[in-house]
Amino acid sequence: MLINNAGSSTGASLLEGDLDNIHLEFDTHVFGTLSMVRAFAPIIERNSGGSILNILSVLSWFSIGGAGAYTAAKSAEWGLTNVLRLNLAARNIRVAGLHVGYMDTDMTAKISAPKANPADIAKIAIDGIEADSYEILADDLSRKVQKDLAGGVAVLYPELFQDTTKKELHQNGDL
Repeated sequence: MLINNAGSSTGASLLEGDLDNIHLEFDTHVFGTLSMVRAFAPIIERNSGGSILNILSVLSWFSIGGAGAYTAAKSAEWGLTNVLRLNLAARNIRVAGLHVGYMDTDMTAKISAPKANPADIAKIAIDGIEADSYEILADDLSRKVQKDLAGGVAVLYPELFQDTTKKELHQNGDL
């Protein structure tokens, strides 16, 4: 079993942030995960298969506006996870993604919001792997956002439709 738990959060804005910080986010979350999978997938396959767990985030699916580089990188990592699960299934390697909101870690120390205990999340992750899950949703926020994905942009970002003209355009299918 391989667990990819890359962690970096520079707080970089996609529009004004330092490009080096944006590259760091993508190098960590996307290329770091891909490099680990490329290194360990042949070993897992030689050992008759197994699992790869990519630690993602609820921000893989949803943005709160800030920390844009982190959100974009985690979204790309989720896309990478989807491709890898299709490519590695024939090799008897199951690739799962763990989606979680805030966990009580060094990375979230300055955030004042409810946070999950990492030990609880680890148990949820192992239970998901044992249940052969592809998407492991560790908290209520992740379950809500996954459900809201089906509603599209209007459900995920209702603030974009506050202007009456925008609402009318959206309702007519012009937006």
